[in-house]
Amino acid sequence: MDLKYLQTFEAIVEEGSFTKAARKLNYTQSTITFQMDQLERELSARLFEKVGRNMVLTKAGESLIPYVERVLRAVEQMSCFHSDLAEYQGDLKVGVGETLLCYKTAPAVREFCRRAPKARLFLRSMNCYDIRDALLSGSLDLGVFYEDIGVGKDNLTVYPIASYPLVLTASPQVKEKFPDFVTPGQNLEVPFVINETACVFRQIFERYLQEKSITLGYTVELWSIPTIKNLVKSGMGVTYLPRFAVQEELERGELAEIPTEVAHSSITAVCACRRNKWMSPAMELFAELMAGGEENSAGR
Repeated sequence: MDLKYLQTFEAIVEEGSFTKAARKLNYTQSTITFQMDQLERELSARLFEKVGRNMVLTKAGESLIPYVERVLRAVEQMSCFHSDLAEYQGDLKVGVGETLLCYKTAPAVREFCRRAPKARLFLRSMNCYDIRDALLSGSLDLGVFYEDIGVGKDNLTVYPIASYPLVLTASPQVKEKFPDFVTPGQNLEVPFVINETACVFRQIFERYLQEKSITLGYTVELWSIPTIKNLVKSGMGVTYLPRFAVQEELERGELAEIPTEVAHSSITAVCACRRNKWMSPAMELFAELMAGGEENSAGR
């Protein structure tokens, strides 16, 4: 049996169609169809059937999925057999939420590079939803992000890191002018400076405003947490971020916390990989360092 057939089968299952699998694998549609025909012949079973314009899994096809996953994960593990598995090496692709990348990953990254000098670490700053999707598609090995987006634990293996409080902050001058974000039904002519629409803490605070029937002047949408903080420090408006991202500015008096009544005012960071994916030594080390780093700094 050609291993490529199993890899193609897995791609079809993950992508949801022959067309998308062909695009992912850089195959023609006819190649995908041929490979699945060959696989069905070798297994003496019909794996797909046509429903309307779509090819969907048969019961036999659904039953084959766990077998294919085990075979491909075993092959992935065997690919490292030629090297000494006691050493951390190979490429490691990790997607990280921006706040976590800016403020929480440095100790783990430094220690990883010290202990795994032969490994090549590729870090990408990504939106949490994009990280989850990239893990499921297999384009990332690990993701460090907030589970509050709904991580899909049936499809991902999740390693908790820590929970962090969220705070509403502004410059002291803006807080003095707009100190009340608790009384319902207000129209506050102050800008909300925050990340893109899919930002998890933006979503939490906007739900709170909706529940309180509080409206703000307008939203300034930026893709850089440091830029957001600089604008808010200059008196531009208010922002809602993890406390660790603004802790230094709060201590220096450049920002001031504004009280709220957000019911769930914390978020939980996790390190995750696709379920049933073989954990290489480098992956295990990085996940361990991310979780261990938080334990070591819990008192700080």
